Amino acid sequence: MKKSFLYLIVLLLAACSAGGGQKGESGFVTIQGHDLIQPNGEKLFIQGTNLGNWLNPEGYMFGFSRTNSAWMIDLLFKEAVGPDITAEFWQQFKDNYVTKADIDFIASQGANTIRLPFNYKLFTDEDYMGQTGEKDGYARIDSVVSWCKANGLYLILDMHDCPGGQTGDNIDDGHGYPWLFESETSQQLFCQIWREIADRYKSETTILGYELMNEPIAHYFANRDSLYQLLQPLYKRCVAAIREVDQNHIILLGGAHWNSFFWMLDDAGYDDKLMYTCHRYGGPATKEAITHYIQFRDSINRPMYMGEFGHNTDEWQRDFVNVLKEVNIGYTFWPYKKVDGSCMMGIQRPEGWDSIVVKYSETSRNTYHEWREARPDQAHFRELLKQFAENCRFGKCQPQTDYIQTMGLK
Repeated sequence: MKKSFLYLIVLLLAACSAGGGQKGESGFVTIQGHDLIQPNGEKLFIQGTNLGNWLNPEGYMFGFSRTNSAWMIDLLFKEAVGPDITAEFWQQFKDNYVTKADIDFIASQGANTIRLPFNYKLFTDEDYMGQTGEKDGYARIDSVVSWCKANGLYLILDMHDCPGGQTGDNIDDGHGYPWLFESETSQQLFCQIWREIADRYKSETTILGYELMNEPIAHYFANRDSLYQLLQPLYKRCVAAIREVDQNHIILLGGAHWNSFFWMLDDAGYDDKLMYTCHRYGGPATKEAITHYIQFRDSINRPMYMGEFGHNTDEWQRDFVNVLKEVNIGYTFWPYKKVDGSCMMGIQRPEGWDSIVVKYSETSRNTYHEWREARPDQAHFRELLKQFAENCRFGKCQPQTDYIQTMGLK
């Protein structure tokens, strides 16, 4: 009888420990004050890059200025060569832009973390990057998870483009206003998608955490102060949705005004696995220039992480990396790959890209008449798209060695 009782206890304990880690700690990065702690007990100081433009296209990474959001780029290509060729391009682009070779290279340079920006439309029926209905969002993330796991890298999932738009500028792939904060329908979809993502990856230890939204609420709007007040309630709502299925992962919260203002995020007590993320482009590369980030970090007693910075001189980047190390703020550079430099890997523009594709992107195309008048030779345009997608391959890109040295990864 005593043996049977002991055997039952063993079975119960085994069943409790087999629930995918839902009790929260084993195998996952955790928080200890200002620090992130790895499962082996060692501190994790985030260092790495962003896979920007892959699942959230931005115009300047193609060499465009006026045509600067994903839906505008998609429309540009459809106007030039039609929906079928555009869909083929997006498929080739996604297949080539980030592969295992890219992740291997990032790891070889000394990175320990990758931030993966994505558009919410990868998980809906909306037309996006050549697909409607069932999308390949999970397949793409699954691939990056496996490649990161093989290299011992952590992965941060970043919803860069939220339902309704969270920023009010081209970076959220929206329509010029942060409608997310005034739309119950968009908020429900936002929380639903994050809950589904969390349910799928709740036991995946390669994923460091979920960054709920990128750069909420730009400064352009007269009612921005009232919009700022809506940020924390939505964060709390989404955190609650995630915690229904996932008690394991850290959740990252960005401040308003380009991830720069944090005063409205004054309550970290509602979840014990929250950390915060800031961005910075330009300005002095000094500790004094980011005092407000440090002060908020200290007041809330949670980690702060520089999710985006870069696009500056080598000297500025090198100096700012030293500052971030000094003040214990981990970082991921923006971006990993794009046309030209100011990234880890530069994409070569096909011959004729500027004179045909970029020129067309800058042309007025407000009416059907203007579309017809401005449309370049379709065969030439198709060939340039095909060549651009090919040039995105790792083996066709050029490592930016001086830039990489400024990242302070080794």
